[in-house]
Amino acid sequence: MTLETPDRIRELQRKLYRKAKQEPNFRFYLLYEKVYRRDILSHAYRLVKANKGACGVDGLTFESVEERAGGAERYLDQIAEELRGKVYKPMPVRRVNIPKPDGGQRPLGILTIKDRVVQMAVKIVIEPIFEADFEGNSYGFRPKRNAHQAMDDVSLQLRMGKTQVIDADISKYFDTIPHDKLLALVAKRIVDKNILRLIKLWLKASVVEEGRDGKKRTEGNPKGTPQGGVISPLLANIYLHVLDRIWKVRKVEERFKARLIRYADDFVVLCQDQTERVLKGIKAVLRDLELSLNEDKTRVIDAKKQRFDFLGFTLEVRKNPKTGRWFPLIIPSKEAMAEIKAEIKALTCRNNLKLPKEVLIGKLNALVRGWTGYFYYGNCSRDLTKLKNFLDERVRIYLRRKHAKKSRGYKVYPYRYLYDNLKLYKIPTTAPWTQTAKASGRR
Repeated sequence: MTLETPDRIRELQRKLYRKAKQEPNFRFYLLYEKVYRRDILSHAYRLVKANKGACGVDGLTFESVEERAGGAERYLDQIAEELRGKVYKPMPVRRVNIPKPDGGQRPLGILTIKDRVVQMAVKIVIEPIFEADFEGNSYGFRPKRNAHQAMDDVSLQLRMGKTQVIDADISKYFDTIPHDKLLALVAKRIVDKNILRLIKLWLKASVVEEGRDGKKRTEGNPKGTPQGGVISPLLANIYLHVLDRIWKVRKVEERFKARLIRYADDFVVLCQDQTERVLKGIKAVLRDLELSLNEDKTRVIDAKKQRFDFLGFTLEVRKNPKTGRWFPLIIPSKEAMAEIKAEIKALTCRNNLKLPKEVLIGKLNALVRGWTGYFYYGNCSRDLTKLKNFLDERVRIYLRRKHAKKSRGYKVYPYRYLYDNLKLYKIPTTAPWTQTAKASGRR
């Protein structure tokens, strides 16, 4: 969900951005009083609510906030008063572990609503300053930038013949960022001690985790910034901006024909040659940042011979049998396909037979529409066709079980019934580039 930024806030952001762009060495002060401005806190609350998410350690939900006397307005007044009096302190972060496709777990930090609102308010104020500094090769968690733009860049570089790929993976990036070095980088642009104090408090906030025995354990946080924190992606970009900046200053792209494309901590480097030299330089920069590459997952490949994954997509360079030209083939990864199929199967299983059809279809539509919106890219026709067939079949299985039908369901629940009567989301089965080609042909 996208919420329109109020004009007054947008004007503030523009002024900060222009000042930062015009004066690269300027250090900003008097920002703290803007954080507890009522319009900024209200907009921050709406943004956080739109992002949804689970409750933090205090158990407070948006519903409970708004059911209290005075509701959200009174709640924001209290936050503003705490910030104005400089008595605000963040609560511990609730940690949950999310299963990863490779069998590992990703620790996710869940903040309280109050901490999310304050972090969002700070982000609203300081993000334009750092946006003025960030380089064009960085696409992750930035305004008006997205994963498809990053993939466009990768595709362009592959078409230009940069098929030697450094497929990099930083070891536990969000968990290992050194606080002192990160704060020093923030302080290069911001000298408002109260803003720096808030960021330090968030970085040092303790973590609460529930063990398998049901007992909650609290531990300190000497390194890293929690994944799930509102301001964490911005801080992560600030830290890895060092790599982007060194790349530009040392003219690595011009000298070695090597393009670095980064989406937060995920990045690939597309080269024509000299990959070992480029990789050595990356390791040296990361070493200075007290980071390291995961040697088991980082590899150098020839995209004409091997596939590689980036941002949920699988890429390789193939030769068109008709024209003889090389082109980048981009499809949803096997992991992405397996994950969406597992979620569809979980929704249409026997446990949900008591759900009304309309509710079940609504949940499926929301799930599939979001996934398709991301993966409707590149050469996705075959995979989306497979997914559509899988979805059709799972809905028929659900309906057959729900109404105790013994047949396979093709006659009872035909195509038209699924899409015209139940209003099941129709997954597109033609890749976007073919639609563009057809439109160009008609012109």
